[in-house]
Parts: sequence; C-alpha cells; structure tokens
Amino acid sequence: MIQLKFISKIFLLLLTLSMFSCSGNQQKKTGEQTNLQAAPEAKVEINPEAKKLLDQLVEMGDYANSRDIPSLINPSSVYEELDSNILIVDIRLPEIFVNGHIKNAVNVEFENLQEYFKKNIDPSAFDKIVLVCYAGQGSSYATSLLRLAGYNNVYAMRWGMSGWNKDFAEGSWLDAISSEYEDKLETATNEKAQTGDFPKLNTGKTTGEEILHSRLDSLFAQGLSIALAHADELFEQPENYYTINYDRRDKYESGHVPGAIRYKPGGTLGIVDEMQTIPTDKQVVIYCNTGHNSGFATAYLRLFGFDAKTLTYGNNAFMHDKMVNEESTLSWLPFTEADIENYPYVEE
Repeated sequence: MIQLKFISKIFLLLLTLSMFSCSGNQQKKTGEQTNLQAAPEAKVEINPEAKKLLDQLVEMGDYANSRDIPSLINPSSVYEELDSNILIVDIRLPEIFVNGHIKNAVNVEFENLQEYFKKNIDPSAFDKIVLVCYAGQGSSYATSLLRLAGYNNVYAMRWGMSGWNKDFAEGSWLDAISSEYEDKLETATNEKAQTGDFPKLNTGKTTGEEILHSRLDSLFAQGLSIALAHADELFEQPENYYTINYDRRDKYESGHVPGAIRYKPGGTLGIVDEMQTIPTDKQVVIYCNTGHNSGFATAYLRLFGFDAKTLTYGNNAFMHDKMVNEESTLSWLPFTEADIENYPYVEE
C-alpha cells in the first residue's frame, strides 16, 4: 500500500513537470513567432497645410470618395434635357466655339471658369451645369476642380463635342485613337514608391478653407494644358515619369505602360497612406480607359501640389485595337463611331 502511494506521488510529480515543460515550450514558440513578425512601417506625418486641406475636403463631403466621382453625363442625356433647367458651358477656344456648339451654350474659357461661377451666375439655380470641351478630358479636369470647390451640380459631358456630332469627332477622337504602342506594353507588376510626405503647398494660409481657395485660384490661373500629357512623350521616355494606371487589376495585368504602377480607383484619392507613395519630385502621369476618370484624379492630385497630368484619350491613344478585341472580356471602353451621335448644333 505504502509502495503504491509512493509510486502515485512520483507519477503526479512527473505529470506536473511534463505539463510545465510543455507550457514553457509553447510560450517560447509563441515568443519566437512574435519576434519573426515584421514590425509595422513607421507612419510619416503629412505637412500641416496638406493635412488642413484634406480635413477641409472631408468636412465638405469627401467628393473624391463619394459615388458622385466621376461626374460624367452622356451626350444623349444632355440632348434629352436641353429644354430643362440646365446650363451648358463650353470651355473650348472662342474661335472654335463660334464654328459650332450646342444651342444656348455659353463660352467660358477654362481660366475664367471660377470667376464666372462666382460673379456671372447663381450655380444653385440650375439643376445641372454641364461642361463641354473637345474630347471630354479637359471638362473632366475642370468639373473635378469645381466639384472640389463645392459646386455639386456640375458634370462633364463624356467624349466632349466628339460625341455630339461627327463634324467635331473628326478633329479629335477619331484622329486620336491609335494602336501604335501595343507592342511595347508590359505585364510585370511594378511596386509603388516609398512612403513620403505630401507636397509642400506654401500658400501661407491658416485655415483649410483658405488653403482650398488659394489652391483653386492657382490651378485655374495655370490653365488647362499644364495638366495634359500625350502618349508619344510617355512611351518615348517612360523612365521620366511616375506613371499611374488608374484601373482594375485584370486590365492592368493584361498590359500597361512600361513602368506603370496600379492605383485603385476609389481607394487612392484622399487615402493618406496611398497618396504618400506618389512622389513629389517627379512628374506623375495618370491614365485610364478614356482619360475621363484620370482627369478627375489629376485635378485632385494637383490640388495637393503633385505635378500630375492626365493622359489624353487614355488607353485609346496607344492600344485601341487591343481594347476592341478584348472589349467583351475585359470591359474596355474603345471609342468608335458608334459613340458619335448626330445631334444638331448652331454656329455664330
């Protein structure tokens, strides 16, 4: 009996030591796993003016991350609403405007848009204000700036006057579509740049609202051409640019501009961690299917001081045949004569 009790005590002691040993080994393994985990990347604080501007835009409704971006309207919808409470603002050059424009449209050049909205009209009196240009990219850029300024009823007409009548498309979209650089596309995934600060705005203003208006004044004064890029210059020296592919992943993987980095639409603008990977010391070119979405994105980035440009005509400017061939599988938006209406216009 005594011997049995002694054996039992020995058994319990060995069992306790075993449990303690297993517990200790598990803690050690857990500790080792924790030590192997990568430390979170240190966040870089953005400069005060950029932070105030960002906070101001969020307070105003965060247009860049709303369902309203991009604010595009088709020519067919504009035509159907011509007799309703809309205002059509044509931002083409006056000498082009007089040779043909939509009935009752007013001609206001890009540099004068903000002043026109402030002093010549009551924007809130219209259900819609539609900006029209040659191909849709310029009006997209301008519409984005006006939306960021707080004018929530402004739209850009898709395809510009090229979509209104073939007479205008022949000098714009129909001449611009090209497949010249299809054989130079790459499929490799390129990594984003290292995290850094936003550009220094140096407006000298103290509030987010003041900074916003100062930046808008500057961008309208700079004109439109400074925000536009062209396929030839991008493909001739791609290393000179930080090229952003602003589209779906499957489209990016099917072929993109050499060196281009994909940024997600709806997950980039206003997202600090994402925008911090866009360089401040290099010219940025953004492109999408048609140049419309990238026009909106370009306006936002330029508002924050990035040297950004939108690639006019988007993919249509360098891989049009590929877009046509893969339209059903990848939902490309190749411009064709089917996109051109035959709506009337007036001359004066």
